[in-house]
Amino acid sequence: MTGELCAILVGMDTFTAHTLATLLADKGLLADTVNLPEDPADSPTITGADCDSRVVEPGHLFICKGAAFKPAYLQSALDSGAVAYLCAEQLVADLRRVAPQTPALVCTDVRKAMAIASAAAWGYPNNRVQVAGITGTKGKTTVAYFVRAILDGSTPRSHAATLGTLETYDGIEHFASKNTTPEAPDLWRHLSHAASCGLDMVMEVSSQGLKYGRVDGLTYNVAAFLNIGIDHVSDIEHPTFEDYLQSKLMIFRNARVAVINARYDLDCTQRIRAAAQACSKVVSFSLAGPNDNDPNANGSRPDIWASDITPTPSGMTFVAHTPTWTAPVCICLTGLFNVENALAAIAIAQELGCDQERIASGLANCRVPGRMDVVSDSSGTLTAIVDYAHNGMAVQKVLSTVRESYPNHYLVAVFGATGGKGAKRRFEMPPAAAPYADHLVFTEDDPGPEPVERICEEMVGATPDGTSCEVVLDRSDAIRHAVALAKESGRPSVVCVLGKGHEDRQLRKDGPAPMTPDGEFVRTLLLNV
Repeated sequence: MTGELCAILVGMDTFTAHTLATLLADKGLLADTVNLPEDPADSPTITGADCDSRVVEPGHLFICKGAAFKPAYLQSALDSGAVAYLCAEQLVADLRRVAPQTPALVCTDVRKAMAIASAAAWGYPNNRVQVAGITGTKGKTTVAYFVRAILDGSTPRSHAATLGTLETYDGIEHFASKNTTPEAPDLWRHLSHAASCGLDMVMEVSSQGLKYGRVDGLTYNVAAFLNIGIDHVSDIEHPTFEDYLQSKLMIFRNARVAVINARYDLDCTQRIRAAAQACSKVVSFSLAGPNDNDPNANGSRPDIWASDITPTPSGMTFVAHTPTWTAPVCICLTGLFNVENALAAIAIAQELGCDQERIASGLANCRVPGRMDVVSDSSGTLTAIVDYAHNGMAVQKVLSTVRESYPNHYLVAVFGATGGKGAKRRFEMPPAAAPYADHLVFTEDDPGPEPVERICEEMVGATPDGTSCEVVLDRSDAIRHAVALAKESGRPSVVCVLGKGHEDRQLRKDGPAPMTPDGEFVRTLLLNV
């Protein structure tokens, strides 16, 4: 019954509150209805769904959800033209006082119902859009930008919509993202816009988006699992690493093709590969080729790999090997991990129908804001590198790459740790950085509800004995100080500014405060040293 009903709904021109009630009842999620007309023909037509009253348009369903929900939000939605609402049982009495005549659908699980209702209300646009979903602890944004550049070719935003950490673009709306993966009503609105504009969708899929059902019901043409590390494990995110991993593995539940990293650690690789078998096809990528002695390869032959990897002043070059072609590729980012990201993008793009020429051109021309952004002073003796690395795994990858690329340079690393979440990061990052840096400067990075002084003190306490380090609380002052130390060293130097990347605000206890993005600040600073 469920599959038959969904197939019928996909082909319908008109979707109503009565139709939605039938769908939710079929899913076992409908507890009751309020003010729903007895005659289905009199049921209001629904043309979209929202959970934010500020974006409601006439004809939409408004979804009342969240611990901080207020009945006034429903009134605002009705003022904007909402024709029905969906809510949990405990909200019915309060909401009926606000909207005594408005049709309502009362659900046993609002989050699950929201995903189902949003897909249906927006007309199942997933059936008209190719979707690439990308998850992983690190690299999601870079891979998404690589794939978008490949799809777009020489004309930005011509073929690909984007949902991710940095920005949201769907062909109609374009803004800085609030969440890596939006809530279901917003997700399906963006998919609907992309479909109407003839765009494919490239999206980052967070563990939170998977765990809390934001992407339930979405089918991926390609689902990529890049890597997994110990991050986002805290009282307010994932209580355990197992919960984090299981959440990420959910990406394969509704995907046609799986793209996986064949080179990751033994236990996780086996589990990721096993979960990927739910897809009709599995494509693997690896830095190491089939004949390389890679201890992490598990004896498996990757479908896509790299050889002849060479750093250049502007990035990396390598030869890409795929089942259908072998050719040189260049990227404007440094580091082996970015070669790995490029291999993932090649695998995704091929499954979306892109050929070798289009892939190579897109990778060569791609720029990723705040990711391994390199700038040098006029003398060429001082280089600054800005990167979004904000956990131990990422810091180790970035600084080991920098140390390898600049072996005889004086290296100063500037970074902080977030407050109120990801508390393990402040203890992981200093020991991850210590083997590669000559000096560490700890500073502010979204302290949130915690005193930045305490976070930095804990980072000093986590720093290995014998490592040179200090605290400069103000981020701009910390960067200036690091540059001054580099100049005073009398050696060719590198200053790595990590954590904020492209971001233009600090999240503090009293709310977000504007800041100059690190890349922009560093460029201005190096022009004047």
